[in-house]
Amino acid sequence: MKLVRIVSIFVKITRHRLDRLVPAHLRLPLWLTVIVASLRVFPEPAESPAVSLRLAIESLGPIFIKFGQILSTRRDLFSEELISELEKLQDQVPPFPTNLARQIIETELDASISDIFAKFSDRPLASASVAQIHEAILTTGEEVVIKVIRPGTEVTIKRDIDVMLLLARTIERFWSEGKRLHPVDVVSDYEHTILNELNLQLEAANTSTLRENWLDSNELYVPNVYWDYCSPRVMVMERIYGARATDLELLRDKNVDLQKLAHLGVNIFFTQVFEHNFFHADMHPGNVFINTSDPKNPTYIALDCAIIGSLTEEDKNYLAQNLLAFFHQDYAKVAELHVQSGWVPENTNLKDFEAVIRSVCAPIFQRPIKEISFGKVLVGLFKAARQFEMEVQPQLVLLQKTLLNIEGMGRQIYPDLDLWETAAPYMENWMRSRYDARSLFENLGDNIPRWIQQVPQLPDLAFGALTELNSLRDGTSEQIRLLRDIKKKLGQHARKARYTRIGGVALIAAILASLLPLSGYATTPEVLVGTSILGSLGVYWMYIQS
Repeated sequence: MKLVRIVSIFVKITRHRLDRLVPAHLRLPLWLTVIVASLRVFPEPAESPAVSLRLAIESLGPIFIKFGQILSTRRDLFSEELISELEKLQDQVPPFPTNLARQIIETELDASISDIFAKFSDRPLASASVAQIHEAILTTGEEVVIKVIRPGTEVTIKRDIDVMLLLARTIERFWSEGKRLHPVDVVSDYEHTILNELNLQLEAANTSTLRENWLDSNELYVPNVYWDYCSPRVMVMERIYGARATDLELLRDKNVDLQKLAHLGVNIFFTQVFEHNFFHADMHPGNVFINTSDPKNPTYIALDCAIIGSLTEEDKNYLAQNLLAFFHQDYAKVAELHVQSGWVPENTNLKDFEAVIRSVCAPIFQRPIKEISFGKVLVGLFKAARQFEMEVQPQLVLLQKTLLNIEGMGRQIYPDLDLWETAAPYMENWMRSRYDARSLFENLGDNIPRWIQQVPQLPDLAFGALTELNSLRDGTSEQIRLLRDIKKKLGQHARKARYTRIGGVALIAAILASLLPLSGYATTPEVLVGTSILGSLGVYWMYIQS
């Protein structure tokens, strides 16, 4: 089955002649050059290469559509024509039939469409890789949208994940860099993430939590979920109105403050990651809208909360310290933190590692985002990773993906955004807030109830600890006594061995001396007496040591 899927992928690439997207001047490995050359024997489609790429991605299914959505944010890497086509993958994927959507809704909610909705639009409002959206009005009058999972999506995703796992295992086994990059762990994490997207009740819970986090912020708005009409395959939530984050012409027509909007986006991202530890991890432009009702104070609207990320406290702290060290250009600290976190081996030469990080990252500071090539920075960091055996951290992959999306939107909204100027003060304030008196008292207050519950157990715990210490002391004394006995016995064995060697030598000498007459050598009475005494002593020493 996996082989069939791989062949199917290759056939679709062949049919759409994606080799036309490969620049003629690009130097490729020999094996890839042969593949590209072989594709050119097939007829060229009528559509442009950009359209062919979008059609190929659509035909390959949800996994590849998600990847295309990420590419659609990178205007620094691709042409406007290609970006324009890839943006259609965000919410313009061909829809599935409305009669199937109606059937799924009625089955999941155990009621007819007319019983729940006063009005239902058969024409999808949007259609993406995993689900499509229909407009409706509840019988109680609220405007809502209905999200419905595509039929058969789970089977397609699991099939493609199997192919990706096969390729990941092959890479890990046969490529020298494979184990360090953890491709199997990365794909497994992605499998967990994308399968969660198929459970709309989980997305509804994520949406409610994110809404609660930002409810009174006037920075990010998250629609309300109608829990009475939610199931694993159907979710009903508040209908929102706003401008797409990438519709710059409309934003300019409404005199939206784009600089303020860009800075607000950075603050929202860092707040989600470091304060809430609950961040929207699928922030492509199709999921982000702008409330333009107050153009001088625009706010964001977040949709599609299926993919949510969080970090452990350890990773969050190391990440924060790393970012601050980067912002302050303290590359020695960055190198040290990488070793402390276990992201590079303990025997790493910190001076060499620091020099490589400096050479890669120093050029990007104090420059607007439009002048920064993060592609080159990533290539440089990848080379550093190979040199110092830096391991890929699967738990940070979602965060890295979100950063790519944020950067892509930042370039579109306000190309002159200085990411470092915006982020550094935030990180400094966050670090200070973690160690100020108020934060310490809050942590103390959080722990007091748990400590109170443990107070009655303190005598037993103290008695147990003392008993354990006594046991350790007794055990230590016993270990010291045993070590002394071992040392004494080793000394005795050493003396026995020494005496045995002396006795053996004496006995051998006596035997050799007694054999002299048999060899024709003359002997005197003194020699015979001495030989007898020497042999007797040798036998005696060996006897008493046995």
